[in-house]
Amino acid sequence: MKSLRDIVEASPQMRVVAMHTLRSEESAQPLGPARWDWQSVRSVLVVRLRSIGDAVLTTPSLYALKRFLPHARIDILLEDWVAPVLEGFEYVDNIITLKRGSTTARALVARHIRAARYDVAYNLHGGTTATLLTRASGARHRVGYSSYQYGSLQNHLAPSSSLLWGRDKTHSVEQQLALLGWTGVPVTDRPATRLAVTDRAAASISARLSAAGLDETRTPLAVIHPAAAFDTKQWATERFARVAESLASRGLAIVAITASTEAHVADKLKQHTTAPVVAFTDLSLTEVTALLSQARLFVGNDSGIAHMAAAVGAPSVVIFGSSNTAHWRPWAKAHAEIVVEEMECQPCHGYFCEKFEQPECIKRVPVERVVAAIARILKESE
Repeated sequence: MKSLRDIVEASPQMRVVAMHTLRSEESAQPLGPARWDWQSVRSVLVVRLRSIGDAVLTTPSLYALKRFLPHARIDILLEDWVAPVLEGFEYVDNIITLKRGSTTARALVARHIRAARYDVAYNLHGGTTATLLTRASGARHRVGYSSYQYGSLQNHLAPSSSLLWGRDKTHSVEQQLALLGWTGVPVTDRPATRLAVTDRAAASISARLSAAGLDETRTPLAVIHPAAAFDTKQWATERFARVAESLASRGLAIVAITASTEAHVADKLKQHTTAPVVAFTDLSLTEVTALLSQARLFVGNDSGIAHMAAAVGAPSVVIFGSSNTAHWRPWAKAHAEIVVEEMECQPCHGYFCEKFEQPECIKRVPVERVVAAIARILKESE
């Protein structure tokens, strides 16, 4: 949060932004009365298992908790492969990691969090493992939604986030904030997602870009993420190739990023485009964060990487297929636009398409609509 001195020394434009932010934070309200004596709370555990995007979308809740309890210890339990995304994040004190699929790891983590003697534990996931570990923490106050399976293992059960916010559709961020707000934490300002850029990652990315012949201080970067976890979220690589050509014609240098297991997608992109593309397929999550923070524009599929882009303020165009756009759209203050082909069967579970031989929702999104969205976002974010 900005101090008074920060605001005074800022430029006139930044003073306006900072004062608006402070007023918003000061007016934030909870969504219910305090359910215990908050003054006695010294430690809080947040349980949020699963993916990169899930971790990023938890950051508004971590921020709200630390803002409300600046002197309390705020810890989070994440899966180990996701944990680096929160490296350097100033609103959490400890990141506890869980190895995926390991019974032994679950037992060790349960013992560890039990010994920590948390006052409050929030189950922001609701899955069986998350619920069991929340119970195993032994926290005096264990909070989850009444809709959770095995919800009785928590001793504070909240009604639905839709009821708490007073509308039918809520975003994942709002769903998590509502659980905190129901217990008395001020959340109505709906904080943005945010991530930290570590010095080491920033230096690494600067060196990688320089080695590739790119200077982000002179040529604006467009970062493309053409991969996705499921076919129902995977826009055609050939169409990303056309987008790359459009970006190049606007004077942007193009960097494509994928995981090492998806390197073939980056190779295919380079093969099908006439635009010069630099591909990074071995970046760590901290390096991805640093790269995205330098981007003039991010273009990609609905994924955790898209949420990372939004969290570091990169203007974004995100292509949606099967997902619920109201629940999973980018959540940040940066300019962002989603491109989706509306269909009656959408949204769906997304693991595969039940209605067509191929996932038509993502396949029908035309290049022209994505290019048009890019033009709007570039103009709006100038």
